[in-house]
This record gives sequence, C-alpha cells and structure tokens, in this order.
Amino acid sequence: MLIDFNKTKEITVPGMNNGTGMMTAKMYVDEQGKVIPCSIHADGSIGLHRHETSDDINYVLSGSGKAICDGQEEILSPGVCHVCKKGSEHSIINTGIDDLVLLTIVVER
Repeated sequence: MLIDFNKTKEITVPGMNNGTGMMTAKMYVDEQGKVIPCSIHADGSIGLHRHETSDDINYVLSGSGKAICDGQEEILSPGVCHVCKKGSEHSIINTGIDDLVLLTIVVER
C-alpha cells in the first residue's frame, strides 16, 4: 500500500484535545490506525488525553518540545520517538520558536 501525502489535504486544528494554539496535519485513517504527519506550531500543544484503544507513536522530525506521559516529562528533539501506550495518557507541547514536526502513527489494538 502506498500513501501519498502529497495528494492529501492539510487540515488546521485549533486547540487539539483542549490544547493551545494551532496544529496542522495530513491524515490517513483506516480501521487499523492512523498515519499523521503533523506540525504543532509555536506556543501550541496537544492537550492531555488518554489512549483507550491504541498506541500512539510520535517520531520527532524537527523542532523541540516535551511530552508528559502518565505524569513523566520527556524532552522531544529530532530523532527522538515518544510512545504513549494503550491505557496511558499524554500531552505534547511545543517548547521552541519553530514548528514541532512529528510523524505520528496510531496503532489500534
């Protein structure tokens, strides 16, 4: 299967999961999960939320930020992968002046 994100419409999401600021994303969704290249813009965040049915894998392509997963803070930088396992809760915060660019993979299980 080939997913061509060059042909996928980008969406803008204000305050994702009651977070702050803006996020832009392109999404592929099916019954097994999601593939989401996305950018959390400066001063933006994805609010605290729980993954009841899936693992959420976030690979940092560029920018800087932090994730808070089950109360533990993790520093995000290019080449780092943050994983929020099924049943856990997390938030992601852009702490830099540039976009925090992620490739997010959501695996339903």
